[in-house]
Amino acid sequence: MKYKFVQEVTHYNGTQLSSLWAYKNFGIQGDSIISFRGSCQVNLSHMVDLADVRSGDTIYSEDMLHFIIEHFDMDLEKTVTRQRMLITIIKDALEEETGSRLHRQGDDLYMEERKLSVSIATLSPVSTLIHTGINISSKNTPLPTVSTHELGCPEENSEILAEKIMRRYVDEINSIKMARCKVRGVD
Repeated sequence: MKYKFVQEVTHYNGTQLSSLWAYKNFGIQGDSIISFRGSCQVNLSHMVDLADVRSGDTIYSEDMLHFIIEHFDMDLEKTVTRQRMLITIIKDALEEETGSRLHRQGDDLYMEERKLSVSIATLSPVSTLIHTGINISSKNTPLPTVSTHELGCPEENSEILAEKIMRRYVDEINSIKMARCKVRGVD
């Protein structure tokens, strides 16, 4: 599995959550995790979470640290599990970095009642995909949010934080693959 932090600021609008996005844009073929920084505004036409669509929710942040993951298998339940593993990795990394106490509720992170992240897992015709964004800024969000900056992680450390998260995710995926290759079957 490959990973990359993209230096260019990229506005996330939901279209990036598509099969082969990493290959088309960065030449990264196969399972991957790509991170970048930029704003986030997803209109209803690009929302994947139909519960959000039905309730008319909007997703907006002036500045987020984004992660796009693609796995070339077709198991959405496994991908939701991977998504929650990613959220736990992000939680651990931020708590280590800042000393903050966060809590995970499903695929979201919170500090008290203020939301830190957005995340979705979905299926494409050839792969499964995850998008997760964590707030670097909490200004002008449509609901009470908290940012990594407010937790004590300076904005200029976003790339370092992204690298740590991506490395841990890749290491965990590799470890899982190796764990299933060391056991014998039982009768």
